[in-house]
Amino acid sequence: MSRIKIFDTTLRDGEQSPGVNLNKLEKLEIAKQLERLGVDRIEAGFPASSKGDFEAVKEIADTMETTSVIALARTVKSDIDTAWEALKAAKKPAIHIFLATSPIHMEYKLRKTPEEVIETSVEMVRYAKERFPEVQWSAEDASRSDLPFLAEIIEKVIDAGANVINLPDTVGYATPEEYGKMFKYMKDNVPNIDQVSLSCHCHDDLGMAVANSIAAVENGATQVEGAINGIGERAGNAALEEVAVALKVRSDFYPYETGLVLNEIKRTSDLVAKLTAMHVQANKAIVGRNAFSHESGIHQDGVLKHVETYEIITPAMVGVQEANTLFLGKHSGRHAFKEKIQEFGVELSDTELQLAFDKFKLLTDHNKEVTDDDIYTIIMEIKTDSEEMDKYEIESFQVYYGTENSPTAVVRLTSPDKEQFEAALTGNGSVEALYKTMESLIGEELKLIDYQLNSVGGGQDALAEAYVQLSVNGEVMNGRSSHQDVLMASASAYINAVNRYILKHSPGNQKRAVSQ
Repeated sequence: MSRIKIFDTTLRDGEQSPGVNLNKLEKLEIAKQLERLGVDRIEAGFPASSKGDFEAVKEIADTMETTSVIALARTVKSDIDTAWEALKAAKKPAIHIFLATSPIHMEYKLRKTPEEVIETSVEMVRYAKERFPEVQWSAEDASRSDLPFLAEIIEKVIDAGANVINLPDTVGYATPEEYGKMFKYMKDNVPNIDQVSLSCHCHDDLGMAVANSIAAVENGATQVEGAINGIGERAGNAALEEVAVALKVRSDFYPYETGLVLNEIKRTSDLVAKLTAMHVQANKAIVGRNAFSHESGIHQDGVLKHVETYEIITPAMVGVQEANTLFLGKHSGRHAFKEKIQEFGVELSDTELQLAFDKFKLLTDHNKEVTDDDIYTIIMEIKTDSEEMDKYEIESFQVYYGTENSPTAVVRLTSPDKEQFEAALTGNGSVEALYKTMESLIGEELKLIDYQLNSVGGGQDALAEAYVQLSVNGEVMNGRSSHQDVLMASASAYINAVNRYILKHSPGNQKRAVSQ
């Protein structure tokens, strides 16, 4: 079995999903879980894009024990220098530099001749190699590039010191046959191609990212790039969990394996969905909630007689529990609680542990049964709450509702500069009244785009998890929160989206957009 390396770009390309803006603590928790999952490389971000991204990449680089940490950089010396400053303490630092090679990108975006693109790429690969033990070079929009030109530039960047060559399907245009043939062409026409690893990076605009990735592997790629849950710009990236499980389940056909710990897939998926506020669709392959559900009577009968009649993946393979595990109750002590936290693989300081335990006890006052999912939600909110900024805070609110009267909300907020404001407005429903009132108190132009409410676990006393997508001064931001009360969860998610905008636009934290 040939070993295929997994390059995870959830924290870089995945974070470019509209509305997603992870803080440093959230990025670090995802990175830790990705290391538990067993990915070979984590693309932690684009350090030159903002102060916040630099600090997050540095924190991840300083923390990872076994996984290589990679930073993205343009073919610019200052980007490479900044990436080195962020990664120099990493145990396995690497850099990923890119430049477009397709005619349309060279002419209209770069305004460079093919000769200039070659010269710049060679010079910057050589410069990066002076600092980094491993340099990955990407031909942006490779799938729409002229193949002889692509072969020429690849040969020259290999001579300059590149260790990995990445050939992305940047706009998700290629078919599996076309994409596979591009890799075969390079294997056949680049004299020094055996000196490097070949990597694929596919977008899902036509729904073929996973198929294209596997086609690349069949034709010589030894590294697959993608994101958990397939998140990313536009229609997203190849879903890494789908690639890994496809290679495992169809090992009779594909003689390849990855180093992923497959039973960590579901927890990784849930964490990314929770922290990005991007829900996984119910019928999503591998990790959707319906992936192992059988509604048809014929299917149910077949599964009861022999599971493999309709189920080719066991839930246990990817870490899906058959039932939501009963955790602890109101009489459980702090020691038992601490032992359970350790099972999650999450480290809490004494202060964080006490805060989590206090929230757990509050939950048990109302819920007879508290599940693993409830506890994991609590500890992730504690681990990822950023206290590094002044922000809007909810001091109090009340919502008055009756079948004979219009719902009315009274809200008191504290602004980032510590002033308190209060207002009362009506709406067609309780949440609308609440949001209209909050909007009137916040000094930004706000427009609600989407609102979702879900339960963590099941039952009438389940923890409520609210997700909000909000336009803040014309920019889409996602917010999330959980609480036993649906209105409190809803109000906190709304404020969370606003605060993410404030953090993103704090001095020195504005991010540059980047494609690849």
